[in-house]
Amino acid sequence: MTQHPTPDERRPANDGPKAAARNRAALIAAAREVYAEQGLDAPLSGIARRAGVGQGVLYRHFPDRAAVADAVLEENVREVEQAGAAPGATLAGVLGVLTWHLTESAAFIGLLHPDRTGGRPDDVHAHASALSERVERSLRVHLGDGHRLGASDDLMLAIAMVSGAVTGPTREERERRALAAWRLLGVEVGPVRPFGG
Repeated sequence: MTQHPTPDERRPANDGPKAAARNRAALIAAAREVYAEQGLDAPLSGIARRAGVGQGVLYRHFPDRAAVADAVLEENVREVEQAGAAPGATLAGVLGVLTWHLTESAAFIGLLHPDRTGGRPDDVHAHASALSERVERSLRVHLGDGHRLGASDDLMLAIAMVSGAVTGPTREERERRALAAWRLLGVEVGPVRPFGG
């Protein structure tokens, strides 16, 4: 015998654009987590599952794997920019946000090494370079005169060195190693947390 749902048991009305924005944000957050755990080759179905949406919803927002990674990278850069532009922002505080992204997002580390194209098409390399430059601008405005990372390439070289140290099976281990690398470089880092966290 088939039972039909009563009016109270039916699915809620479609929230339209609100639901779409929530789903997109959930997919980006899930992708960041899944990439941190499994790397950039993680199955897209796992990202959709972690976000609590169907795979069709993922493909409505992101047509392919590259688009998902690009959205995570863009969100990471946007948060570093917001941290850098916040009232009272300091280099240490912005580095804390950057370091959080390094420990949370495997995709972010490749961005900070745009000179290593690894066979990527020129447009992908150019986009990665542009994102990397945005990160550098967000940090450079907080470098005081005579700061040890003030020379032309020193800031991004230090970030590349720290990102190379961000290894380990857990986020805590990756954070510990990142902070140790900053300490060895003699650079103060604020609390390691997402912007606004």
